[in-house]
Amino acid sequence: MRFAQIHDCLSFKDFYLGEDFDNADVQNVTAGDLMSEVLVFEKENVLLVTALNSEQALRTASMVDALGVVLVNGKIPSPRMISLAEELGISLLSTTLSMFESCAELHKLLEKDN
Repeated sequence: MRFAQIHDCLSFKDFYLGEDFDNADVQNVTAGDLMSEVLVFEKENVLLVTALNSEQALRTASMVDALGVVLVNGKIPSPRMISLAEELGISLLSTTLSMFESCAELHKLLEKDN
């Protein structure tokens, strides 16, 4: 799935769009607030969905080569977090949907693509 499709189902606000935003092919989603659990997620082309509104989420996303981070519950990243997203080249997005709603919508979208 592409970020344009993700935008249609999550209605996210973008704070930073990575270089590959338009062409990135998101094939997997991991969701959680415990970054230690995200670190053991061994899939490629991943999108991280989290309520953890901190630089730690971006640093973890970078370690697992995530294409982007979606903050849920309408969380707004700090200017430092946006700057770090730019530095790391990771798309940083926010949606007003809950973690559950976001994951349910992304699951539907992934099923359509397969």
